[in-house]
Amino acid sequence: MSSSSPLGLIAGNGRFPFLVLDAARAKGERVVVAAIKEETDPEITERAARDSGIRLHWLSLGELSKLIETFQREGVSRAIMAGQVKHKQIFSSIRPDWRLAKLLLSIRIRNTDALLGAVGKVLGDEGISLLSSTSYLEPLLAHAGILTKRTLTDAEQGNVAYGRAVARHLAQYDIGQTVVIAESACVAVEAMEGTDATILRAGEIMRTLHDEETPDSFLSRALTVVKVAKPKQDLRFDVPVIGVKTVEIMKRAGATCLAIDAQRCLLLDGERIIEAADSANIAIVSSES
Repeated sequence: MSSSSPLGLIAGNGRFPFLVLDAARAKGERVVVAAIKEETDPEITERAARDSGIRLHWLSLGELSKLIETFQREGVSRAIMAGQVKHKQIFSSIRPDWRLAKLLLSIRIRNTDALLGAVGKVLGDEGISLLSSTSYLEPLLAHAGILTKRTLTDAEQGNVAYGRAVARHLAQYDIGQTVVIAESACVAVEAMEGTDATILRAGEIMRTLHDEETPDSFLSRALTVVKVAKPKQDLRFDVPVIGVKTVEIMKRAGATCLAIDAQRCLLLDGERIIEAADSANIAIVSSES
């Protein structure tokens, strides 16, 4: 996958951009990083300072013209988007430049798929093709099967079946890709707040069902988290990911099971995720979509 031209990396938040960066450098790729001031971990500055094969540029979320100009100046013709950009940042916090403002006015549906797809087209028109965000990380894609020591209980299997049906229906509208289920009842649905906040909100809801005023609730507090890819998931951006933090959040919320899509979800922390889940007695199942 090496090339004489450098790879562009549009870095969002979390560890995802660092994994892509390390994998690309391991293949001998020179990397031009466009770090988003509102999102990217500042640690990337130190990482770039240690490696002459990395060129780092900081820009704000709304500076689409600066992104294009930077990549063209650096000779970038291939780029990867890696790392989350919070939905609410995209639609409320940014100050768009003229190019992004024009793009925002041109899209009919204001969701992340429409926006990122339009950005991808603009980049393509400028000679910069977007690669799949999993291009350098295929070994981290979840394989099918039970990934943990503990298998699913009958109740968890029912929750997963119901949750997948609900999540897939919602995902086609880009509402969110995660639902939290208890006793085949939908407790929480992801929207702009993101997966972690959705899981924590579900935990809070279940706690209210088991407080001193309502001690006889028939719903189990054991939650099942279902995270799916969209029906036509564009792996160039917004690929579903989980990490050790996901397991930690689930444990705090009282969730006992996680269901994901095989080959369409990245395990950002590799085997450490499975070890963390085993330690917390959380089952993880990955199924073909």
